[in-house]
Amino acid sequence: MATFTRQEFYQQLLQGCMIPTAQQGLEQIWLLLLICLACRLLWRLPLPGYAKHLSTVVGGFYALHHFFQLQMVWVVLLSLLCYLVLFLCRHSAHRGVFLSITILIYLLMGEMHMVDTVTWHKMRGAQMIVAMKAVSLGFDLDRGELPAVPSPVEFMGYIYFVGTAIFGPWSRFRSYLQAVESRALSLPWLRKVSRSLLLSSICLLVSTCIAPYLFSYFIPLYGYRQLRKWLRAYESAISFHFSSYFVGFLSEATATLAGAGFTEEKDNLKWDLTVSRPLNVELPRSMVEVVTSWNLPMSSWLNSYVFKNSLQLGTFSAVIVTYAASALLHGLSFHLAAVLLSLGFITYVEHVLRKRLSVIFDACLLSKRCPPGCPHRHNTNLWVRLLNLLFGALAVFHLAYLGSLFDMDADDTVEEQGYSMSYTIYKWSELSWASHWVTFGCWVFYRLIG
Repeated sequence: MATFTRQEFYQQLLQGCMIPTAQQGLEQIWLLLLICLACRLLWRLPLPGYAKHLSTVVGGFYALHHFFQLQMVWVVLLSLLCYLVLFLCRHSAHRGVFLSITILIYLLMGEMHMVDTVTWHKMRGAQMIVAMKAVSLGFDLDRGELPAVPSPVEFMGYIYFVGTAIFGPWSRFRSYLQAVESRALSLPWLRKVSRSLLLSSICLLVSTCIAPYLFSYFIPLYGYRQLRKWLRAYESAISFHFSSYFVGFLSEATATLAGAGFTEEKDNLKWDLTVSRPLNVELPRSMVEVVTSWNLPMSSWLNSYVFKNSLQLGTFSAVIVTYAASALLHGLSFHLAAVLLSLGFITYVEHVLRKRLSVIFDACLLSKRCPPGCPHRHNTNLWVRLLNLLFGALAVFHLAYLGSLFDMDADDTVEEQGYSMSYTIYKWSELSWASHWVTFGCWVFYRLIG
């Protein structure tokens, strides 16, 4: 495309990328949307509870088969194994721990022995949702937040809830029960579904058709040879980010369409499910804000069921355990593990450094925004804003560095099988390991001012 004039480029972009991409995206998801809507309408009927749970199991099975064909058997096997463990440990006070160990063994065996890599990676998202739902259910039972172990049909209905079975997001068992009870169809519900679908489509187009040409046509900066590697890394990061937002907004749409994702205060019902906050990622205050805004339900799950249970090991150890758990859920991929564990170190160092600086200067320099009326002496001063902008720019730098691993030019087969260790080392060596060196420098500075 480098030989096209700007007008020819935009014409080719529209006809050769945007329209085909939008059509292919719709072809992939229209049936899932139809099943979600059918279940939503079915639950409005005065059916007994078990019939509603069975209907969502059937809908979830059909959706899984549509996306994975017979390979869905591995997702089904995991769900059956989870309920077996939950039933056998129904009188135990450590059901969450037993389920976590079982799921960990299953995922490790699946990665290394049972299934070929390409097949397993295709089902990674669905497996992750099953694992997160089962673990959260186990710990909620241990904490007394649920009165009793669900019946088999309730458990399977929760696991295969059609609104979340394919793309997520994770939701609690109580949210599933509320969805099956089915609130009335309304204009705000339809507006939320439409908005999420529109944003999902836009993110797909940005990831596929705009990000690869960001600095060659839209913001022509490729003339600066010294910056070209970093600009290319940033393009890869943006493409990866928006592909994730595409899934996030699509999961909002499917979950809401099926009747989940609302909060209820007295008589006021709000369809307010939020999976990602893209602006907080692309224009971040900190890396801590990035990781929490990337996937809000998963961040909540990791905080509630991994981080808090690991705090007895110490804050730093709990952070590393949390990111290790996230890496295991995402699959045994070296480059994903490298990114997530690097994120663990980056966010921890940033957090402790900014906490120390906020104490020294008595200013709002924390990784998270201070609430109104915070006790800090300096909060809106120009130098405080400039320091926070500097940390935000540093977060963008880290994102470009980490995102360089998700190369847009990589072969599809390589992406399906996972990037190797040598590829990861090569990509970060190209950028001189800059993010890791900067993180180490920040840690040294934190120790010096301690």
